[in-house]
Amino acid sequence: MQNIFDTLIDSFVKDKVGIAEDFLSVALAAHLKANLSTLFAADGFHPAGLGNDTLQSHDTAIRGDMIYWLDRSHDDPFENDFFDLMDRFVKYLNDTCYTGITGYEFHYARYEEGSYYKKHLDCFRNNGSRQYTMIMYLNADWQPADGGELCIHQDGMQQNISPIGGKSVFFRSNELAHEVLLTLKPRMSITGWLRID
Repeated sequence: MQNIFDTLIDSFVKDKVGIAEDFLSVALAAHLKANLSTLFAADGFHPAGLGNDTLQSHDTAIRGDMIYWLDRSHDDPFENDFFDLMDRFVKYLNDTCYTGITGYEFHYARYEEGSYYKKHLDCFRNNGSRQYTMIMYLNADWQPADGGELCIHQDGMQQNISPIGGKSVFFRSNELAHEVLLTLKPRMSITGWLRID
C-alpha cells in the first residue's frame, strides 16, 4: 500500500489534487458497494444537509445526494477493513508529511440519476477541523457518457475527474472549490474528511 499512498500524496504535492487509481482494491470496493446498495434498499440513507450540526439545512437544488455515516460500532467487517486502511494512510501521512491529523469521518454517498452537487468548499464557517477531503469511488464500469464527474476549480481552470471504482481523490478541504456534475446513472462513493480536533 505504501506505493499507492505515495502516489496519492505525491500527486497532491504536485497539483493540490491527489489521485490514486487503486486506493481501494477491487474486492474491497465491491464489498463496500454491496453494503451501500443493501443499506440504500433498506431505507438506511437520508438526504445530505448543508452546513454542520449547528447550522444545517437541506436544499436539493444545491445538493442531491443521499448519505449514510460509517462507524466502527456498526461492526461491519468490510467497513472495518476500510477503517483499517484509513488508519494506515493517516499514520503514513502524519509520519511523512507531519500533518497532525487526529481523526476522520466518512459516509457512503449515493447520487441518483439526475442529481448533482453545486460548487462549494468542504469547510464550515464556524468549525475548521476538516483539513483534507477524501473521496473513494465504488462505481464499476463507469463510462464518460454517465456524467457525474468531480469538477475541481483551481486557478481559473477546471479539472474533471471520473468517478471510476477504486479511485481515490485527496485535497485540502478549505482550498479547492468543487462540484459533482449531473449524473446520468446512480453514482456511489465513500466521502469524508481527515480532521484535526
